[in-house]
Formats: sequence, structure tokens, C-alpha cells
Amino acid sequence: MEVLVFTTSVQSTDQVKSLAPLIDSLAGENRWNFALDDRDKILRIVSDKVNPTAAIHLLKQNGYRCQELQD
Repeated sequence: MEVLVFTTSVQSTDQVKSLAPLIDSLAGENRWNFALDDRDKILRIVSDKVNPTAAIHLLKQNGYRCQELQD
């Protein structure tokens, strides 16, 4: 499995809840999480099938900044 890590502008659990069905459809349930306590508001996706560009596009379409972090 690959772990994709993104910095985002998601700020609240309400925002995460609104994004949850969309991210679930992209990555699968229980395959992702946000670290809202991190200053970079980290989104982690664990999957071999998710294209980072698709995840970035999904968040940007919904009004959030999203950028992949490299190792």
C-alpha cells in the first residue's frame, strides 16, 4: 500500500464530514484521515489505486487548497 500525504486548507470536522463521501468514493472508507491539529491540516490516503492528481482536484473542486507533500 502507498501512503499519499497532502497539505490542505481544511479547517474543521464539519468540513471533513462534508468531504467524507467524496473522499470515500475516491479512496474507499477507512482509507484516509485528516490531521486537523497539524499546522498543515494533513490529509493521508492509504491506497495503491488513488492518483494524487485526482485527490488534489477533488479538494480544489470543493474550494480547498491541496498540495501533495513529497518524502
